[in-house]
Amino acid sequence: MDTTTAEPTPAEAQPTTYMTEAPEVSGRHTPISGRARTLALVSLLLASTMELIDVTIVNVALPTIERSLNASASMLQWVVAAYPLAFGIALIAGARLGDRFGRKRLFIAGLVGFTVASAACGFAGNIELLVAFRAIQGIAAAAMVPQVLTSIQVMYAPAERGKAMGIFSGLAGLASVAGPILGAVLTDVSGWRAVFLVNVPVGVIALAAALRFIPESRSEHPAPINIRSVLILAVGLLGVLYPLTMGHELGWPTWTFAVMAGGLAVLAVFLRSQRRVESGGGEPLVTTSLYAGRGFRGATLVGSLLFIVCAGYFLSTTLYLQVGLGWSVLKAGLVNVPFAITATIGAGTGAAVLLAKMGRQVLLMGAVIMAAGLGLLGIVVADATTTTSFWVFAGAFAVVGLGFGFMVSSIAPLALGKVQGRHAGSASGLFNTSTQLANAVGAAAIGTLFFQVASAQESRVPVELFRPAYLVVLVVAAVLLGFVALATRLIPADAHEFGDQG
Repeated sequence: MDTTTAEPTPAEAQPTTYMTEAPEVSGRHTPISGRARTLALVSLLLASTMELIDVTIVNVALPTIERSLNASASMLQWVVAAYPLAFGIALIAGARLGDRFGRKRLFIAGLVGFTVASAACGFAGNIELLVAFRAIQGIAAAAMVPQVLTSIQVMYAPAERGKAMGIFSGLAGLASVAGPILGAVLTDVSGWRAVFLVNVPVGVIALAAALRFIPESRSEHPAPINIRSVLILAVGLLGVLYPLTMGHELGWPTWTFAVMAGGLAVLAVFLRSQRRVESGGGEPLVTTSLYAGRGFRGATLVGSLLFIVCAGYFLSTTLYLQVGLGWSVLKAGLVNVPFAITATIGAGTGAAVLLAKMGRQVLLMGAVIMAAGLGLLGIVVADATTTTSFWVFAGAFAVVGLGFGFMVSSIAPLALGKVQGRHAGSASGLFNTSTQLANAVGAAAIGTLFFQVASAQESRVPVELFRPAYLVVLVVAAVLLGFVALATRLIPADAHEFGDQG
């Protein structure tokens, strides 16, 4: 990506990395404004929202896919896992390729690939093809997604960038909960193939706008792509992401921990080599000096903790509602509508109004509100039975969503607001990769905790099995949000003021 933005996931100053100038793209901002710039932004947002929804939309369709394609449990796991694995491994390379060959070019290539792969998923005749096309979707997304933030930075001057970034982050947060809702509705009405085919018209609209309105840009001093570094990074990320993604379903055999430890060791060696290349005046694949900047480092930590919380929260909520309370897929999806509404309100207000006035305090406020919502939800869950009304949960979900919205829309601008244009590709890749890792860690760790507590219960009644497990998850999530609140202090108090200095 290219200079100062962030995405709904975590990642982010050292004097050489952060600055208050405009992005470095052919020596100036790309000349675009007015209606053309708005339509370019719409294209970028459509593509990124489509991709983010695709991460979770497939989950609710799995039982239908199982029956339709006669799929085994292990192949269903791969339908879910193939996408984030391919996406996470290819992200940093995708960001760097955009810097070198043109962000618009990579965005369009990724968008076309994603749309075609979505259609292929929708028409897949067997489970093996579906898994293969899901992996292709992930690779295409890795080419497309990093260019979104970079292009926003290029199109908007610093004083305008915060609002555009806030809209992006807010939509990203909304997409995380919209996926299960949309997936439930589409599967219920049209069958599982619709959860993939819905991407085709959206992709075509985004492509038409992108071809016409998005300006081309590339780094003025693109770094070379070191294939050896790309492969080593891919091996390390695969070693960490694979066991985190598949561990629970496999029962956490010993080898999963060994592979994870090996992946972490490879990543540690890789980062040391990147630091050595950078200190020697070379151009590393990953610019480790980004973490010397307080804004990038602090917002990365805050975002990582938030997405660990959210991954575990969304997973355990779905399991509690569907398995514990016995709700249908559609009902369990629609109960998240209050969350989606208030998250949208919080994201819009936080990015457009509060961030400029409060800076990092928006994150603190959001963490407190979200934790309070989890407390309210715990009170509801403690007395809930299979006959408890849908509406009893609505208020608590709405409060959780409001706090989430305030946070998710503000992390991006605070994290990447002062990244130099020449480091934009690395910053974007690191930010997105951190999100993938945080989501995987959250789902694995908190998901495992959920099932461990459930399996320790003596009762075999689903609601009595899953109630204590869900309550434990809510407590852990609230505690982690306390750490989020503390971590906001690591972000500079003036991190939101970069806009008036460009």
